[in-house]
Amino acid sequence: MNSTPRYLRPRRRTREVAVGQFVIGGDNPIRVQSMTSTETSDVEATVAQIRALWEAGCEIVRLTVNTRKAAAALPEIRKRCAGIPLVADIHYNHHLALEAAPYVDKIRINPGNIGSEENVRAVIERANEFGLPIRVGVNQGSLERDIALKYGAHVKDNILMPPEEGYPAEALVESALRNVEILESYGFTRTILSVKSSNVPLMVEAYRQLSAQCDYPLHLGVTEAGTKDNSNIKSSIGIGALLLDGIGDTLRVSIAARRTEEKIEEVRTGFKILQALGLRQFGVEVVACPTCGREDQGFDTTRIAREIEERCADIATPVKVSVMGCYVNGPGEAAEADLGVVASGTAARIYRRGELISSQVPFAEVTDRMVQLIRELAEEKSTR
Repeated sequence: MNSTPRYLRPRRRTREVAVGQFVIGGDNPIRVQSMTSTETSDVEATVAQIRALWEAGCEIVRLTVNTRKAAAALPEIRKRCAGIPLVADIHYNHHLALEAAPYVDKIRINPGNIGSEENVRAVIERANEFGLPIRVGVNQGSLERDIALKYGAHVKDNILMPPEEGYPAEALVESALRNVEILESYGFTRTILSVKSSNVPLMVEAYRQLSAQCDYPLHLGVTEAGTKDNSNIKSSIGIGALLLDGIGDTLRVSIAARRTEEKIEEVRTGFKILQALGLRQFGVEVVACPTCGREDQGFDTTRIAREIEERCADIATPVKVSVMGCYVNGPGEAAEADLGVVASGTAARIYRRGELISSQVPFAEVTDRMVQLIRELAEEKSTR
């Protein structure tokens, strides 16, 4: 059983649902997801992006299945991405879910556009045939028409317009629970839920309400969060607030991005959120002071911290490093890190788990020396 990090509320106990090789919910690690930005029918580009995301640490990859061509590409994608959990993202045409089922590990449906209960029943039957879970992915921007009208929407020029003050959290929760009832009426319980919004307080409240009313695992995310900077802030606040409350079993950081290297940022940010809360540990974590007038002359905290991060980005073993520009907080931070470097006058001091191991390291040699020690420690940890 995973222990709850200090100061976090105990994690909400949810049902366990398998997605490929991973299990979501229960005491299992909170998994990090992403979604491809390629046209799924472009097999080469899609496979390349899936593999790049996987190599960056992504544990579940979703891809749109929006056309018959996209569905037809899945057998080859599955073959070339064996072992990587794949999710078919379905909107409007439930027949595409039926075609995708043999080649994916989960089906995501949007209750706002999947259509009739008969369509949902057909997806359930197909999911049962292959033992797949279903994520009911509710989005603020595509609620079922009757729920939207109930909570203040109006029709203008045949377009459903949301209420001026926006939908309340109750609308998203009602959509999710209605579809849970439909799935359960057919005996289906391999269900994962999400209630996403681009409005962070609304998203947080919707997940809190939903978590109090059911025990299905929850997929966290702030939808349409914007480009990198805005998304990182919104996602960290929204997802982080829920994780602090013990809510959430898997997550996806959504960044408006098309290039693969930008999609990888979704994965990195997701893991950084988990690492900041002590829920997952991976790679080299650098703690660095914000710099001020006390920084010893000639010691460039920012450059050293950045270079360590860049040169140690390939290390998967958890190693905590502190880089401190003066002696005020330096030794204290070093004592809480695996390795710490502290500027001290005209040279630097290096600590290993609080013990001084080098006392006169020239500032120009700090980065190389720290990278060497980090790699040695990572190797030592990995062979224990």
